[in-house]
Amino acid sequence: MTACPSEEAPKTCLEVSLCVSPPGAGGWSPMVTDQNPWLQVDLGEQMEVTAVATQGRHDSWDWVSSYLLLLSDTGRIWKQYRQEDGVERLAGNVNAEAVVQNKLSHTVRARFLRFVPLDWNPSGWIGLRVEAFGCSYKSYVADFDGRSSLLYRFYQKSISTVKDVISLRFKSHQAEGVLLHGEGQRGDYITLELHRGRLDLYLNLDDSRPRFGSRRAAVSAGSLLDDQHWHSVHIERFNKQVNLTVDSHTQHFHTAGEGHSLEVDYEVRGRGGGGGGKRPSCRKDTLTAANTAKRSNQQPTSWRCFSELRCCFFPRCLPNLCEHGARCSQTWSSFSCDCSGTGYSGATCHTSIYESSCEAYKLSGSSSGFYFIDPDGSGPLGPTQVYCNMTEKKVWTVLSHNGTAPIQVQGSSPKRPHTLRLSYNASAEQMRSIVSGSEHCQQEVVYNCKKSRLFNAKDGSPLSWWLDREGERRSYWGGFLPGVQQCSCSLEENCLDLNYFCNCDADTDAWANDTGLLSYKEHLPLSQIVIGDTNRTGSRAVVHAGPLRCYGDKSIWNAASFYQESSYLYFPTLQAEVASDISFYFKTSTPSGVFLENQGLKDFIRVELSSPSVVTFSFDVGDGPALLSVKSPLPLNDRQWHYVRAERNVKESSLQVDQLPLRILAAPADGRLRLRLSSQLFVGGTASQQRGFLGCIRSLTVNGMSFDLEERAKMTPGVSAGCPGYCSGSSNLCHNRGKCIEKSNGYICDCSQSAYGGTTCNQGEALRAQQKLHTEPFSVMQNRSSKASGVSPDSRAREDVAFSFVTSQRPAMLLTVSTSGQRYIAVILARNGTLQIWYRLQTDRSPDVFNPTPGNLADGRLHRIRIHRVGKNLYVQVSHRHTEGFGIFLNLDEEVRRAASKGFIGCLSSVQFNHVAPLKAALTNRGSSLVTIRGDLVESNCGALAESTSHTLQGKVLPVRVVTDHIHKVKISPKQGRVHLSDM
Repeated sequence: MTACPSEEAPKTCLEVSLCVSPPGAGGWSPMVTDQNPWLQVDLGEQMEVTAVATQGRHDSWDWVSSYLLLLSDTGRIWKQYRQEDGVERLAGNVNAEAVVQNKLSHTVRARFLRFVPLDWNPSGWIGLRVEAFGCSYKSYVADFDGRSSLLYRFYQKSISTVKDVISLRFKSHQAEGVLLHGEGQRGDYITLELHRGRLDLYLNLDDSRPRFGSRRAAVSAGSLLDDQHWHSVHIERFNKQVNLTVDSHTQHFHTAGEGHSLEVDYEVRGRGGGGGGKRPSCRKDTLTAANTAKRSNQQPTSWRCFSELRCCFFPRCLPNLCEHGARCSQTWSSFSCDCSGTGYSGATCHTSIYESSCEAYKLSGSSSGFYFIDPDGSGPLGPTQVYCNMTEKKVWTVLSHNGTAPIQVQGSSPKRPHTLRLSYNASAEQMRSIVSGSEHCQQEVVYNCKKSRLFNAKDGSPLSWWLDREGERRSYWGGFLPGVQQCSCSLEENCLDLNYFCNCDADTDAWANDTGLLSYKEHLPLSQIVIGDTNRTGSRAVVHAGPLRCYGDKSIWNAASFYQESSYLYFPTLQAEVASDISFYFKTSTPSGVFLENQGLKDFIRVELSSPSVVTFSFDVGDGPALLSVKSPLPLNDRQWHYVRAERNVKESSLQVDQLPLRILAAPADGRLRLRLSSQLFVGGTASQQRGFLGCIRSLTVNGMSFDLEERAKMTPGVSAGCPGYCSGSSNLCHNRGKCIEKSNGYICDCSQSAYGGTTCNQGEALRAQQKLHTEPFSVMQNRSSKASGVSPDSRAREDVAFSFVTSQRPAMLLTVSTSGQRYIAVILARNGTLQIWYRLQTDRSPDVFNPTPGNLADGRLHRIRIHRVGKNLYVQVSHRHTEGFGIFLNLDEEVRRAASKGFIGCLSSVQFNHVAPLKAALTNRGSSLVTIRGDLVESNCGALAESTSHTLQGKVLPVRVVTDHIHKVKISPKQGRVHLSDM
């Protein structure tokens, strides 16, 4: 490598150009046998590169016409340069002698450059001479390890200033440490330090006061500044007036004492901590001082380093790649996301922990109650709480508002009407998503009137009206046809006076009623009701708006059948640069086929059935193809429905098939982050029309957005809407996680994965017990790794537990899951009858104990318990009562032993732990070596009781934060229903 000047070098920094021209043949040319040739340049140190230029090999027919540019700081991990428009290729040469320069659209920092030829002269071979333009990289960021410091030295031994301006930015994990200190011989000093996460400024201008050891109280600013995010500090002093600004928040104060100037010795120290052993911190633009000195010849010189300093680590939380408002924290080499309280889980908090609809809860075996639903899954909307009514064949989603109680109205006129504004517990975007995703929605409006009309009899103009979800004025009062100014009685031809379209328009002194059921989805829900005819003598009205009620999830059974291998459905390009999740169901009889594919110039993403028992998820983000496979012990081409979910984010990728173990692949460190796709999304095939899928696909969802397969199939040859078979509709043939199995002359329900039995998995297995029940039908914890022991920080560790019980005994052991290593999960009733959930999954630490209800559940009534844990988050639903808050008990293993010694006396039914139904196994496999029963057990009908009374049960889901570290301090946030445990 030699230095070579160039008139084309950019002027954005100190002009330096480095050219590479190996001796010998006047350029570089690889061996003909080299299948993957590249030329690598070591710049010697990290440089800022602004442009590159290429030239062919001297006096030859060898040149490169296009190439890729790769960048690296280590020579091992490479990043590909892309222009702002996403183009990767850089234009090369058209002959051997002309120089072609590519100015980079943005400056890049690297030590190593790698030129990868893509195209070259077809009549010759690859030939390169290269040149790089740029300048030395200078970092204005310093990293402190608690023992190092920077020393800012002045020419004079001491200076005295009347005005100071000090600015810096810093970030740190540590709550304590000195950022800056200077002092003078007469006793003046200035100190800036972190103390308990706040910034303290000590300033002494009075030489009659004691020295630093007995300083005055500090001026404090900011809070929680040890969060590893950049914070800016700006200090301005003129005489005794001081402005201290931390992150745009300014405090004004006056210094105490008699002095007006600050006298410090010839040096000011920048420190990275208050002493040895402190955690590292970073500071940049460390001191920008505009000192107005009394003697003009006093000038600052330079910073000097003490101890070992290195460049501060890369800010991996800027931008924040954690989703849904999750908190990002980082180490020197990676970042992690805290999903607590977000309602999402996964490495980047991408996956919603809630179902997308009440219909989905019903299919998972839930009963009526309050639930959080996330209508767009991993999309941006977030979860909202609704009531799911599952007592009918239809599953109703109910969204309440603040105006469900009747409102009496008097004294209103069309010019001064009375307005009833409806406020829902969901955002407008959430409600729009729920309505559009439902098969049917409706909202009832009740108008009781006494000499109060809805329409003017003379000209038909409305005297009262309502506003739809967009704020548009509507004046129809029933049905699903907008624009018809009539009430329901007119549509049904049963008005009290057939001369009018509404009962209230008869304008009588007697009370009348117009009740309408609004069902035009594009206008729902109502946002306001405006009443304008109650200002006459004796005129009164009582108005009432019911909740928004919807049923049917259009996406669950939205299906398409592919019966030609060359056929496919196409949709717009996936928006999946940083994170994406894809889920669907399929059934087929063919051994292989591509479910979906989306390609870019080189990047791609694909999900396919690669063999009769293997589903494969593959993609390439520029680091080379990555592949995950899940192999089923049984064939997947059995003409039955199978579930697939694939996810990719910047931290990891995963593939789930049915209930098989989740496959996970970690992303390479410092690898490419963005998946750049450009083609259309092909479903059921590929652009090449090869390896197409034959069979049915339904419920296709990408990043929370459902794809309308049926509508697209109607206009596509070789594809038909829907899927034939008994198990392909929304009739809910099998309940409570039961699986519908197609037969030649009908269907059967496979209840092996359900806690229920019967022909449609709707009969709860139940027993009455006098002593303990102990069952071991399966090794339910066999797939947990050692890292998942404890209330695991592993975002993938999870449990789903559900059961019903009736008892008057306390204490009582309801359910335990344990291993031979003294790890366990226990659900008990304590001595006072309250429910306690115990997690002891790390034997060297105290258990975490949660008390989700303050009341006594040993009351002889039926209670349904649902427990769902994902990583650090625990969600509990207790039916028949609303959960208010949580209590915490620590180091009480004795409570579990006491409950275990008492066993359980009462009725227990419908017990489910993940895919295991232990109670069902105990009743249907008596005598099996996998089941051990202790005590007297009597099969009972309390399971049927649970089913028949489910419509009276209401529950509320609240999240709990679980922390695995040894607990010393408890913070409780009852408003959010979350408990946070942390160290002192």
